Amino acid sequence: MPKQELSVDVTCEGCSNAVTRVLNKPAVQFDLDMPNKKVCISSEHSVGTLLETLGKAGKAVSYLSPKQRGWTCRMHPHGQDADPLWPPRKI
Repeated sequence: MPKQELSVDVTCEGCSNAVTRVLNKPAVQFDLDMPNKKVCISSEHSVGTLLETLGKAGKAVSYLSPKQRGWTCRMHPHGQDADPLWPPRKI
């Protein structure tokens, strides 16, 4: 499954629980890094769908491009570092 990294404004356990509640679906695996306010998601869903879903938690969320992550990630279906959502958007 493709992995996407997003920035999400989590500041407390309540925020973490809200994010967990909206992402806790059978076809989604995720790891929430609360100190760095990031979530890494493994899913077949598009970045747009993930942004919309995380927006339901009521937290500011944005896509982190490979450049913002500090490493090169080859997630584009054609093996390129193309990033159709650059610059990041907040919902």
